[in-house]
Amino acid sequence: MPRLSEVIAALDALWPPERAEGWDAVGTVCGEPDAEVDRVLFAVDPVHEIVDEARELGAQLIVAHHPLYLRGTTTVAADTFKGRVVHTLIRHGIALHVAHTNADTADPGVSDALAGALDLRVNGPLVPDPTDPAGRRGLGRICELDRPETLAEFAARAAARLPATAQGVRLAGDPGATVRTVAVSGGSGDSLFDAVRAAGVDAFLTADLRHHPASEAVRHSPLGLVDAAHWATEWPWCEQAAAQLDALSDRHGWDLRVHVSKRVTDPWTTHHSSGAPN
Repeated sequence: MPRLSEVIAALDALWPPERAEGWDAVGTVCGEPDAEVDRVLFAVDPVHEIVDEARELGAQLIVAHHPLYLRGTTTVAADTFKGRVVHTLIRHGIALHVAHTNADTADPGVSDALAGALDLRVNGPLVPDPTDPAGRRGLGRICELDRPETLAEFAARAAARLPATAQGVRLAGDPGATVRTVAVSGGSGDSLFDAVRAAGVDAFLTADLRHHPASEAVRHSPLGLVDAAHWATEWPWCEQAAAQLDALSDRHGWDLRVHVSKRVTDPWTTHHSSGAPN
């Protein structure tokens, strides 16, 4: 049975912390380096429902995509939401490790998993990492469909293949437009419109698109927009990452039991609509 420090070293080899953005907070949040690990849980959000699931599974390590403390803190008091998470983790001997923007730009990374969930063929990164001579790492991915389909059909594909959420999948642009090439980016993607336009793709699948950037984007060009829930676009990475750790476990003879949480931690719980807009 490996020690936590050995598993963390393997995770850091997959997603080196030095490749995270400067504003990010990645790495190990808590955990005893010499503690033994035989069960690991992957999840998008390090929230209390995931900690409870780890306790139920008997997992000694949670690997989360989102940081627990992204903007820093001055307290881990148990009467705060995040402090209670930390107290529960430590009390039950569960470590927490975060791979965020270092997993976004990895090869394979978050957007590779998103493309894979939709059966898209990846041609390369949308925003290449200049430190990667192979040209495979970077933010987002430029992809091709196996056969052309309408923007409406592509949005329906995304809705069917991604985990269900209250938001569902929104579409902007001509539903009947033909889609052959797409850019995808797991998580918030409206800072990438310049790169998407430069790539000349037919559609852009991402999350958290705001009104003004989306409005400007569809008026600049015939680009189709497909906006899914943030959590849903990043959840496929958990399955991809779990498979990567499984392979490392086999290689090292660790016999780890690796799980992927299917608990929906998207913050939106219901959706109300009076019908199609006029």
